[in-house]
Amino acid sequence: MKMKKGLLVWMITLTLGATTSAFAASASSFNDVPKDHWSYAALDELAKDGIIEGYADGSFQGNRTMSRYEMATIIAKAMDKSKTGSLGDQALVEKLEKEYGSELEALDKKIDAVNARVDNVKITGFVRTQWDSDKSAGANNNGNKRFYMDLEGQMKVSDQWTAKFQSETNRHYSHNDSTNKTHKGQDDSDTGTFQRIWVDGTIANNWYVNIGRKWSGIGYQNMLQGSETDGVQFWHPISKDLTLSGWYFAPTWDGADYDLYGVNVFGKIAKNLEANVAYGQANKEKWFGDKYAAVDLRTQFTPTVKLTGTYVWTGADKDNTDKAVRLDYKGADMKHVGSFGAYTRYVNYGANGDIGHDDEWGSLPSNMKGWIWGVKYVPWQNVEWETLYSKQKINANSTNDDRKLFRTELDFHF
Repeated sequence: MKMKKGLLVWMITLTLGATTSAFAASASSFNDVPKDHWSYAALDELAKDGIIEGYADGSFQGNRTMSRYEMATIIAKAMDKSKTGSLGDQALVEKLEKEYGSELEALDKKIDAVNARVDNVKITGFVRTQWDSDKSAGANNNGNKRFYMDLEGQMKVSDQWTAKFQSETNRHYSHNDSTNKTHKGQDDSDTGTFQRIWVDGTIANNWYVNIGRKWSGIGYQNMLQGSETDGVQFWHPISKDLTLSGWYFAPTWDGADYDLYGVNVFGKIAKNLEANVAYGQANKEKWFGDKYAAVDLRTQFTPTVKLTGTYVWTGADKDNTDKAVRLDYKGADMKHVGSFGAYTRYVNYGANGDIGHDDEWGSLPSNMKGWIWGVKYVPWQNVEWETLYSKQKINANSTNDDRKLFRTELDFHF
């Protein structure tokens, strides 16, 4: 029998068990077990030996009559635990199992059905605590100290489609306002809502698509595009190692008044060498960048050293290129406590060098160039600690101001 189930399944199952329509058992399953039935004495003995811990509310209700179904739920919980008990306890549980066999079988079927429904929903995400020291042009820009939660869910619709959502919650550290002398947090009005909802699906043989509002990235460093968009994107493998993708995006940031459409091909092109090549257009004026293209190359020099380079171009008249190089050593594995990784990056973002790159929580603005050095470490399972330092020149095509950013953050993944 399959009685090893999760706590959530048990809670749902036992709750549904209160109604006769909840599972396919005979009406006699809800008849009371007579007060003088040997089952009560058997449960008393198992409770004394610690084999059963009680009824659904955590206590053994031996002072009242129970239905055969209620009796079965207690026996089911005892079946696995009895394997570590005495031979007498094991024999007693086997005797109870035979007595309430039909109820246990019906309960098992109901648990399987509930478990299948629970498996249709998956929740993942992480909680972050982040501290920044951000200084530029002689001023402190420390508005990014915060607690943050990323909550993502997926619900299976069918074998072809999955519905998904993402919710981001920001809670900036309470701070002293120099004018009002009061403590307050600075948070967007939509924080904590389901900001993004979309569906992933298979529309034909090896043709994959997502539709809706989601975070969308293009390339190995998300330099051509890396932000929230409304739209549609498809993927289709064109060989063993290469995949074709196409998209139509409408960025959602305040003031966005353009759409993006384009294609890219990415994958392995040689031993230890991957590439991404993208081209597209935007319904925007030339000064903004009415056309765009990107090339990424990534190679694994050794099992512990990886190099990534990216070049992005737009059709703008000036400041129309992005360039970045990243060197990674090892990498943090959240399943292995003590694992770590280190990286060095050089970036040069033109004022009009891309359509909407990933600014990585304000650490990589447009119109800047500079270096980033960072480390990642796993102090506990499923917890990642990242610390980085960046020395930059911002407003690179005008005032060319200095910026120094120090950031440390702990991510607790679930």
